[in-house]
Amino acid sequence: MLQGRRGRVGRLALVDTGRLAPPLHGTVLLVADDLIWASRLRAAAERAGADCAAVRSLAELSGRLADGNVAAVVVDLGGRAYDGVEAVRLAGEKAPGSAVVAVGQHDDLDLRRRALAAGALRVFSYNKMFSDGRTVFTDLLGGRFPRRAP
Repeated sequence: MLQGRRGRVGRLALVDTGRLAPPLHGTVLLVADDLIWASRLRAAAERAGADCAAVRSLAELSGRLADGNVAAVVVDLGGRAYDGVEAVRLAGEKAPGSAVVAVGQHDDLDLRRRALAAGALRVFSYNKMFSDGRTVFTDLLGGRFPRRAP
């Protein structure tokens, strides 16, 4: 952020870009039931230095969130074995100190809006995570994602 400039509120994300979060420590939970996509997310997270754990259902997510030490949760909104928006809501509810982001189709604006309303800090397109996932995870863990306005 430029010195002397106030943060601005993003249109779709509804976040105040003037308040950044502190760096995150702990495990990154990757909620994805597609094995190829889950392995791509894991590779990007590990290249950024994250400790990762794969999650493939809401029950498994709930259990991992109860264990604690969760830095962030990344939810694939296109999962077939779970409701992606519900996974975002559950993560935000059970691990309020963690960052929750989602990944989805770039053209499914309704799903992206519902994920943001459920508590996702950001919703990235599959293409963005595929081409620039390491940077996304580095920024996520480094606390460079803004917090939601109260």
